Amino acid sequence: MARHPILACALLAFVFSCQPQQKYATTGSIEVLSNELNAIADANAPIEIVGDGFEWSEGPVWLPNEKKLLFSDVPKNVVYEWTAARGVKTYLKPSGFTGDNTKSGESGSNGLAINAANELLLCQHGNRQLAKMNAPVSTPAPDFTSLATHYKEKRLSSPNDLCLLRNGDIIFTDPPYGLPQQDADPAKETTFNGVYQLTAGGEVNVLVDSLTRPNGVALSPDEKTLYVANSDANRARWYAYIFDDNVIREGRILMDATGRTGEEKGLPDGLKVDAMGNVFATGPGGVWIFSPAGKLIGKIRLPEAASNCALTPDRQYLFITMDGYLVRVTLKKIS
Repeated sequence: MARHPILACALLAFVFSCQPQQKYATTGSIEVLSNELNAIADANAPIEIVGDGFEWSEGPVWLPNEKKLLFSDVPKNVVYEWTAARGVKTYLKPSGFTGDNTKSGESGSNGLAINAANELLLCQHGNRQLAKMNAPVSTPAPDFTSLATHYKEKRLSSPNDLCLLRNGDIIFTDPPYGLPQQDADPAKETTFNGVYQLTAGGEVNVLVDSLTRPNGVALSPDEKTLYVANSDANRARWYAYIFDDNVIREGRILMDATGRTGEEKGLPDGLKVDAMGNVFATGPGGVWIFSPAGKLIGKIRLPEAASNCALTPDRQYLFITMDGYLVRVTLKKIS
């Protein structure tokens, strides 16, 4: 036993502070296309590989209270968690299909979100629904409540990504990726691939029905602009819609990347918006970064197809699901 506990504690703290921090392999690079990017990231910021061995990683969400990241592996029907202390481990299985048999190659959960009640919401490909996990996020269990399964008596195809409004409503996309034959699948009931709004009262309304493959979806901080990615090689675009009083008033193409899809891996997919209104959109070649005004100001260039991303609340880190990998980019904190 130490005779001087305060000194002993100080020495112990010094020893731990001198322990080497975990070193990760790095990948990719950051391309600066405008000086505006300097407020967000340093061109030499590390892009660390913090997890690997996945089949197709997707739908990341940061849990501030638990200081952990959750993300889906869609083909494996599992949600993983990542923490700085323990790395990657299984969090929830099954995550998107709870039946006995499926022919879908993408049956698991995809997009994930945490609502105001600190509950986990999941876009479930295999179960063809938007769902809520009934267990607390600290003690996960594959017990779900259906939130949205149909639109006008037509069963949804495979909800893919979602974003939450402050009033409790949920906007989600419904492409056919979870169906074995996608649009040609005999089980597909809707005649379009839609962007929907689930009201707090449980009503499902269509917002956009004109996109071929609506995928990633996010709102601006003032909830006046809705961003949607279209994951179609022939129409590889990001759209920005004026969202007013729960109605889409007008839409425009934020960026058309159709010509890039043959040169670089990936399609417009998941996206997130930070508190300042900057848009981080996965697409051909990595993550495209747009200013609040819609200007392309930089890219995080990656060697494999990026599917989605998640920001910590202070924007210190951007996590990216990249095919079989999970990567982390160090950004500049929001002060």
